[in-house]
Amino acid sequence: MANIECDRTVGIWMYQNSGGPEIEQKIILKLLERGINSVTGLDLRFAEGSKDGIFCKGVNMTDLDAFFSYNAGEQTVAQTYMYATLSEFIPTLNNYRSFALAEDKFQSNMVLAKAGVRTSDFYLCHKEDMSGVNKQFDKWQNKMVYKPIDGWGGNGMALIESQLMFDTLMPFINKSDARNVYVERFIKNDYSDFRVDIVDGEFVACYGRKANGREWRTNITSGGSVIMREANDEIIALAKKATAALGLEIGGVDILYDEEREEYVVLEVNGIPAFATPDQEKMGLDFNDKKIDLIVNMIDRITKK
Repeated sequence: MANIECDRTVGIWMYQNSGGPEIEQKIILKLLERGINSVTGLDLRFAEGSKDGIFCKGVNMTDLDAFFSYNAGEQTVAQTYMYATLSEFIPTLNNYRSFALAEDKFQSNMVLAKAGVRTSDFYLCHKEDMSGVNKQFDKWQNKMVYKPIDGWGGNGMALIESQLMFDTLMPFINKSDARNVYVERFIKNDYSDFRVDIVDGEFVACYGRKANGREWRTNITSGGSVIMREANDEIIALAKKATAALGLEIGGVDILYDEEREEYVVLEVNGIPAFATPDQEKMGLDFNDKKIDLIVNMIDRITKK
């Protein structure tokens, strides 16, 4: 590659498993073609701050033109705290406000509902007075899902199908640090979902996840598996509307078909939707290059501003 004069620099923190290094290298090379240098491995967990800026690996990150953070598995409280601070000074992808909003199931569903995006019915209350939960349980015909507000990968979720099951869950809830209890109406479905990737308002790809037969959760970390799936116009429009409502530059929208109400419903929106792994690419998921191009185009446009 001929020498290219670079006038912009972008920081990157990319996951380093499941094909992450190869994807990162493609992004670096495509950014370089646009005259954009990259500094990688900027894990904000190890950042330091002073009146001179936020420093990580000897780089003053407040002097960067943008920061691209794409590592769901290694997020820590310290890392997200610095992410929020850095977002006040330079463009971050995703922007921290929208990223944090998507991480909170109650807040994100409130925003989606107010924007006219179909979601599951949901309810939140303080754990010191859960009388309203019992009313919702009756209203939803004795079937609901308990979820940690900020959990991911299906962790901490519980399907409640009787009062006894809820009573059994209560000691766990009371011992937890959570102040609130958040539940959703269980959506009758075929135990598979749609994951729709959106980048910069554009449709990237759609695939599905299917529960393993012993589980009701489709999450990969809960034993679910990836399946090939086509998105129709309604699903794509719903995913675009959900991502836009939350203000995400990059989003992975999980959608279920509600068999009872005969409609597609947004289950949640992920601010760090995975690229296809090498094994998934072999089975036919070939959207990585398109996703990389859209991300690079967006970084180029944002840093020019």
